[in-house]
Amino acid sequence: MTQTFRLTLAQLNPVVGALAANAAQARDAWAEARAAGAAMIAFPEMFITGYQTQDLVMKPAFARAAMAEIEALARACAEGPALGIGGPLIEGGKLYNVYYILEAGRIAAVVKKHHLPNDLVFDEKRLFTPADISGPYRVGPIRIGTPICEDAWHEDVAEAQAESGAEILLVPNGSPYSRGRFDTRMGLMVSRVIETGLPMVYLNMVGGQDDQVFDGTSFVLNPGGHLTHLLPGFLETLVHVDFEETAEGWRALPGEKAPMPEDWERDYHAMVVGTRDYLHKSGFKRVLLGLSGGIDSALVATIAADALGPENVHCLMLPSEYTSAHSLEDAEAVARALGTKLDTVPISGPRAAVTEALGPLFAGLAPDVTEENIQSRLRGLLLMAISNKTGAMLLTTGNKSEMAVGYATIYGDMNGGYNPIKDLYKTRVFETCRWRNLNHRPWMLAPAGEVIPPRVIDKPPSAELREDQKDEDSLPPYPVLDAILDGLVERELSVEELVAEGFARETVKKVEHLLYISEWKRFQSAPGTRLTTRAFWLDRRYPMVNRWRDPS
Repeated sequence: MTQTFRLTLAQLNPVVGALAANAAQARDAWAEARAAGAAMIAFPEMFITGYQTQDLVMKPAFARAAMAEIEALARACAEGPALGIGGPLIEGGKLYNVYYILEAGRIAAVVKKHHLPNDLVFDEKRLFTPADISGPYRVGPIRIGTPICEDAWHEDVAEAQAESGAEILLVPNGSPYSRGRFDTRMGLMVSRVIETGLPMVYLNMVGGQDDQVFDGTSFVLNPGGHLTHLLPGFLETLVHVDFEETAEGWRALPGEKAPMPEDWERDYHAMVVGTRDYLHKSGFKRVLLGLSGGIDSALVATIAADALGPENVHCLMLPSEYTSAHSLEDAEAVARALGTKLDTVPISGPRAAVTEALGPLFAGLAPDVTEENIQSRLRGLLLMAISNKTGAMLLTTGNKSEMAVGYATIYGDMNGGYNPIKDLYKTRVFETCRWRNLNHRPWMLAPAGEVIPPRVIDKPPSAELREDQKDEDSLPPYPVLDAILDGLVERELSVEELVAEGFARETVKKVEHLLYISEWKRFQSAPGTRLTTRAFWLDRRYPMVNRWRDPS
C-alpha cells in the first residue's frame, strides 16, 4: 500500500509580542489540520513571538515567556498532528533562533538556525548565536530536514540534511516583501531542490510589522524544480499538501496555484497590508490625513480606504489663499469617489495670528521659505490636534522622492504616525494611481473604478505655498530626479557613473547634496511600507552629520 503524508501549511499573520494570541492562533489552525487528517502542521519562522522582534527577543523574560508558550502549546496539542513552529531558545546561556517540533504532548525535536542574516533589514548576528547544522527529524513515515529561512539561501544546510537522511525539506521563513523578491527566492529554492533531489516546502508568513510586510507567497517544489503549490500573496491561508511515497522518493501531489500578480499590484497590496496592520496592531481603528487635492494625498487616502474601509478615513482640506479652486474641487472629488468624510479647516485665521505674533521679530526681513513652512506647520498642528481629540492616527503623505531630497517640512506635512508611500518614488506614484483606477480586488475595501480623478494625476505637482508654485521650481523634473535617485540610492552609483549615463553633472551634484543634508529629516520621519531593498530606515543607514561628497 502506498504511504502518504499530509502536511498543513499555516501561512498566517502573527503579532510581535502577542505570545498568547499567537499560540491561540496556532491552536486553532492545528485543530483544522487535525480535522483534515494532517500528520503535521507547519508555521513560519519565529511565529510564537512574531517577526521581526529586534532587540525584544534579547530580553530574557520575553524569551523565557515565549518558550513557556511553546511548552504549553505542546501539551494542548498532544492528541493529533505534529506541530512545527518557530521561536527562541535559551540554552547554555545562549540565545538561538529555532524551529520546534511538538508531538505527543512534548517537544520532540529542536532545529537551530545555522546561518544568521546580517544585511538589509536583518541584524540576527546581533540577536542570536549561530548553531551547528541540525539533522533531520522524523514525523510518522517521513524524515524532514528544516533549513530555517537564511539556511536555505546557502548550499550547506540542505545538503547536510539530505546526506543525513532527509526525505523532504521544510523551510520556515520570515521573509519580508520587496519588489522582485519572489523571483530571487524561487531561483534559490529551485537550486536547493536540484542539488538535493528532494521536494521542498517554502513556508512564509504574512502581515505587516513596522515598516516590513511579509507577503506569504509560500510554495511547494518537487524534484527538478516543478511547482506543485503556490499560495496567494499577502493573504492568510491554510493549505493541506499531500505527499506520496514513490519508487523515486516522496513527491508532492499537484495542488492549487494562485495567480502571481504583477509588481504594481504586489506593491499596492503591500501598502494596503502594511497600513492596515500598523494601525490594527498598534490599537488604532481610524485614520485622518490632509487631503490637498494633489496626487500624493489622494493615493494615501485611497490606500487607507482600501485598508480600513472608507468609513474609517477622515480627510481634511486645510486651504490658504494660495490653494487653487482646482485643488478644492479635486480633494472633494477624491473624497466623494472613495466615500470618505471630508471637512474643511482654513488656515487663514491661525496664519494671521502667527504673522502678527512674529511681525516685530521679522520686521525688515524679506519673506522666504519661512512663511511657506509656517503654513505647512500650521496644517500639521491642526491635523495633530484633531488626531489627539478623535483618537484617529494621522497619516503622512510624502513620497520617496520628497523624502530623499528633503522636499517636505519637518513638524509640518511630515507629521503623522505612518506613511504608506514612503518607499514609492513620485514617478511610481503616478503609475500606481493609474493602476488603482483600472483595477479592483476583493481585498480592497474602497469602491471600484476611477477613485482618483485624471486631473489629479495629470496636473503639475505643487505644494501651493506661494503664487504659481510648482515642484519643478525647486527640483529637477521628477523623471530626471527619480532616475538620479535610483542611481544614488538604489544602486549606490558615483557621480561620475551617473554623468556617464547622460545626466548633467550639476544636476547630479545638486541631488547628491540634497540627499545627504536631508538625513536628519528622514531620521525623524514616520515609518512607512518597505517596497525596495533600499528603503529609508534599516536598509539604508547613513550618518546625519556627514561632510563627505563624491569628489568625482
